Amino acid sequence: MSLPTARGAAQRAAKERTARQRRAAATGALMVAPSTLVIAVFFLAPLVLTVWMSLHDWPLFGEQTFTGLDNYKDALTDAEVWHALGFTTLYTVITTIVIFAVAFGLAFLVRSERPGVGLFRTAMFLPVVVGMAASALLWSALYSPQGGTIPQLLSDLHLVTDPGSPFTAYWPALFAVVVMVVWKTAGLTMVLLVVGMQSIPAEVYEAAALDGAGKVAVFRRITLPLMRRTLALAVVLSVTGSYLAFDQFYILTHGGPGLSTMTVVSTIYRTAFVSYRLGYAAAIAVLLLVLLAVLNTVQLRVLRREGR
Repeated sequence: MSLPTARGAAQRAAKERTARQRRAAATGALMVAPSTLVIAVFFLAPLVLTVWMSLHDWPLFGEQTFTGLDNYKDALTDAEVWHALGFTTLYTVITTIVIFAVAFGLAFLVRSERPGVGLFRTAMFLPVVVGMAASALLWSALYSPQGGTIPQLLSDLHLVTDPGSPFTAYWPALFAVVVMVVWKTAGLTMVLLVVGMQSIPAEVYEAAALDGAGKVAVFRRITLPLMRRTLALAVVLSVTGSYLAFDQFYILTHGGPGLSTMTVVSTIYRTAFVSYRLGYAAAIAVLLLVLLAVLNTVQLRVLRREGR
């Protein structure tokens, strides 16, 4: 083959490769187009609109007035917002700790194959598929002093003499919501932990047993470190979901007693749809988004640093 002929063949091969790459890129773009459209319509567009609203005095009816960063300044000095953030943080810490304590116990029970363990796993996971609002309505009936199962049970066990609604005082109301949320969400965390445990090679545990390591040492030195990524995912899901809590408090406590159990999202709802200050509510929502982004970023950075 002459040199010009070989050069022409190489050029044709290069053009064919380029054409294939372009077709592959076009095919990939076509495949992700529906997802991109959904994200743009249901996430990016509302996010841009929310940020734009937060820069305005935006009543429900009437003319909008550009105010710049005034809504953010007001939110950062608003005692009601800080109270809601403090309560939401307390709720998040308590809920996350209790969920992981319950989920770890359940995960150790169901991680091995035993007779009936599949049915037990299914039973523990079933509450996860129930909507949060439906779960809150169910537990509202259970907590009801007029025929509710829980007050009647407490009375039968002689733990209380005159059972009433737990939502008339701050700590009982918070405890009642935490119990409901743990029942609702611990099954998902359990499944994540079981998957993480089963991904650890059995040889590691066998070597630890030969070295005479106890169960506590195995859990601290082997199970937890090797489940680091699974734990990080579960923590991110739990923390994010807790900071976005709304349905359970709206249905069970209505923010009471007083406004003591108002979460950040409840404050956003109340500001937007009770006070009709849409711009101010949008500013609080953006600040909450920034807070969650910072929390999740810190967790991921800690994970990467520990993974080195």
